[in-house]
Amino acid sequence: MMNKWEGIVLRTMPYGETNKIVTILTKEAGKLTAMARGAKKPASRLSSITQLFVYGSFLLRTGKGMGSLEQGEPIDSMRHIREDLEATAYASYIVELIDRLTEDGQRSSGIFNLLFEALHAINEGYDPEAIALFVEWKMLPVAGIHPVLHQCASCGSVEGEFAFSFKEIGFLCHRCFHIDPYIVRITPAQLKLIRTFATVPITQVGSLTLKKSTKQFMKKLVRQVYDEQVGLRLKSRSFLDQLDRTPSLLPPKEKPAESDE
Repeated sequence: MMNKWEGIVLRTMPYGETNKIVTILTKEAGKLTAMARGAKKPASRLSSITQLFVYGSFLLRTGKGMGSLEQGEPIDSMRHIREDLEATAYASYIVELIDRLTEDGQRSSGIFNLLFEALHAINEGYDPEAIALFVEWKMLPVAGIHPVLHQCASCGSVEGEFAFSFKEIGFLCHRCFHIDPYIVRITPAQLKLIRTFATVPITQVGSLTLKKSTKQFMKKLVRQVYDEQVGLRLKSRSFLDQLDRTPSLLPPKEKPAESDE
């Protein structure tokens, strides 16, 4: 059966001397894996369409077993992501996270739209570290984790001072701090930011610029949830950790005005 679907390339793997196995997240049919014959040849008509991050239109032959990529037309090659080391690193982390948390054939327009919005934002020059945080928080429910962020996870209160609890996986109000001796105190601005990451679409946020310390704090929270509750280990995260330890690996950039509001 032949189908034409829009999709984004999540992963490629060489197969033999000239072929690639390509994993594509499609809008219509979920995640699919297909053989792209001859795609490793520079002159192949499938060469450009089987690059990581490419958003395109794919003609796939499907049936029993692995499908076959017959034709493809790039819609957006995500050129900036490919040319910028930091953008590449965070985009690689995002696609690996989504790839690992989705099953083949699992249809979800929400996940596809999240990936498209995230890559498009990074490609447009938005802070890739902040965009990755949006994806991390929004993918928690897909991983089976539903943090309580709209009220106290214990008593249901929506007023007072709040902290984040890894035990309750969500917010605790000051009346319930005793439930978890290892709570992480958060400011009202941090609480608002966590809710923004988890609930507000990337397209509705605009240009969000955050202090490095704020991003590191938010990253520590959400990744500890993944580590403790999901047990997910991603290869791309190791490189991001290396960039954090050695920022000199990145070329200097003009810094925008930072704000946590």
